[in-house]
Formats: sequence, C-alpha cells, structure tokens
Amino acid sequence: MKHTMRTRLLAVVCGAALALGALAGCMSPNTGATDQQQANRTYMTQVNLAMEDLNERLASFDDAVARGDAVTMRTQADNAFSAIDDLAAIDTPDAMKDLQQNYVDGCNTLKGALNDYVDLYTEISSATEEHPFDYSTYDERIKAVQDAYNQGIDQLKAADEEALKLNED
Repeated sequence: MKHTMRTRLLAVVCGAALALGALAGCMSPNTGATDQQQANRTYMTQVNLAMEDLNERLASFDDAVARGDAVTMRTQADNAFSAIDDLAAIDTPDAMKDLQQNYVDGCNTLKGALNDYVDLYTEISSATEEHPFDYSTYDERIKAVQDAYNQGIDQLKAADEEALKLNED
C-alpha cells in the first residue's frame, strides 16, 4: 500500500507543478502580469511547495511503516498533517477559492486515510492474547483505508485538472 500511496501523491505533485507552469505561461512577456495573474501564480507556487512538502513528509511515514514502528508512524503522520494544515492556510485569491477548497478536501481525505491506517496498525501491534485483534475485519478495514486514500488522490487530481482549465480560460 505504501508504494502505491507515494507514487500517486508524486503524480499529484507533478500535476500541481504542471498546473503552475501552465498558469505561469498565461503571462504575456510584453505586457507583464496583471495583479490577478501574479496572485494566481503566487498561489499555485505555494500549493506546489505545500504538496512537495507533504510528499517528503509522507516518505518519512513510509519509512516508519516499513520499520513497523507505530509510534514513529503516528509522529510522521502528524508531520504530514502539518503540511496539510499549511496548505489550508495559504492565502488564496478569490478566483482560486474553489480550487483551494478542492485541494484542502483531497488532503483532508488523505488525512483521514492516514489516521485510519495508523489506528489499524496500532490495534494490530498492541493486541495481546487476552485482547486479540479481530482479523476477520482486517480485509474490510484495509480496503476502506485504501479506498479513502484513492478518493483523496482523485480529489487532488481533479484539483490539478481544474487548475489547468483555469489557465485555458
């Protein structure tokens, strides 16, 4: 699951960078950028940086998953949440408010998936003979986590596509 998650997020980050480049390309070199174009470019630059930061923080989460370290998983998930919160706090031009909300919604869906994954892993690792983990629910729960993660990635991709459409207008 971790490799798929990282690969998809990297694709979204690349999409955000592409959208940034497309928005930057809408400037005419002879006339300079209007205030709105400059605000939009600044916004997309900040989104791109926030997504890159999230990707780096998720790499640390992946490392903790690979080690099977539930405590570090929680810490790294919280670090990723900080990047998501930074994205939500970006000063957004009025023309980009809906786009911003789509990025935030996608990231919040990812946040929920990460929380659910850490909770599931913690339950498994803290199980004892007296309080065993109910493996009959594992497949269903891990599928729900993966589905939520995929939904978040799809939301981020849709936001990237929306950014590209804004450039075409």
